[in-house]
Amino acid sequence: MVQGHHGIMPVTQRPDYKAYKSPYGPNAYTAAGFGAVAGIFALFFFSDVPKVRKDIMQKMPVIGEYFVKEVPPSDNPF
Repeated sequence: MVQGHHGIMPVTQRPDYKAYKSPYGPNAYTAAGFGAVAGIFALFFFSDVPKVRKDIMQKMPVIGEYFVKEVPPSDNPF
């Protein structure tokens, strides 16, 4: 009989059971949801930046017209 180091038998076969996965732990849908909410928040948080407003927000199909900002000539300092 062949014995391993210090008389312990070497592992030759993996156990046939799976590791325990808690039903209360995070899953992929939770991470994707938090990522989507964070992205939408960042988009609306930076919507007053002119580059974001013109390049992204005004090109949205339904709410794009809300982000069109026209300055009247009387308020233009130049």
